[in-house]
Amino acid sequence: MLTKVNKEILKRVYLPRPSDSHKYDFGLLLIIGGGEFYTGSPALSAMAAFRAGVDMAQILAPKRAADIIAGFSPNFAAFPLRGDWLDKEDVGVLISHAISAKSVAGEKTAIVIGGGVGRSEETQEAIGEFLEETDSKIVVDADAIYALSKNPLSIKDNPAIITPNAHEFFILTGKKVVDLAIEEKAKIVQEEAEKINSTILLKGFVDIISNGKEIIADETGTPFMTVGGTGDTLAGICGAFLAMGFDPFLAAQAGSFVNGKAGELAAKKFGAGMTAMDLIEEVVNVIKI
Repeated sequence: MLTKVNKEILKRVYLPRPSDSHKYDFGLLLIIGGGEFYTGSPALSAMAAFRAGVDMAQILAPKRAADIIAGFSPNFAAFPLRGDWLDKEDVGVLISHAISAKSVAGEKTAIVIGGGVGRSEETQEAIGEFLEETDSKIVVDADAIYALSKNPLSIKDNPAIITPNAHEFFILTGKKVVDLAIEEKAKIVQEEAEKINSTILLKGFVDIISNGKEIIADETGTPFMTVGGTGDTLAGICGAFLAMGFDPFLAAQAGSFVNGKAGELAAKKFGAGMTAMDLIEEVVNVIKI
């Protein structure tokens, strides 16, 4: 029988804040993503990260996406990369920003990469190169999972969370888990997490989370979370907890629970009409549980 995450997880990640707290004590999150078409993905991750409690979220995106995102909210710091999509000429800029983030926030720094960034050959090569070069704590999501699949061990020394759905898990590992029982899925996720020395959060109607040693199941969520953007919110929330200083396994459990519970609350209000933005607005109510 799999151990299940529950609301007690909130007590482990939402601790009393000291009265002398300073900016970045609770994290600086860099979000790398977006492209010509999916401009909203990094914004959703950033919004969710802020609601989860991170001190600052900075977005690095191709110019069109960054310009659009900058207008979403005055909370956002959106840096425009040179072109309309991510390519290898941008890798140096990404590395420079990651180093700069660490210089001001130290170990309270993390990165989310992949949402909406695209799967063109040049973009995938750029992401792969960045993953090989960065030593930051990192959440690898969406299109970045395809790049990681070319060299899964490139982040073996990074505190890392990988957030695949069943198809992305197959791309990453070559293992099909769609029709398997939960216990069988869990065993495979554990084996693959151990191989690449990372925490894997396999998304599904039950999320399965493993660091290669322990396995946790999360049964929160709702079928209405099939709506676009709820994976971006999950990545942002996981990134927030990682930036706050929690280890990847705990950050993934908390991220899965908060995202799923927020989705449940949004679905009660909006049903089939819920959006990822509705989920984000419910995060604060999950924190109060």
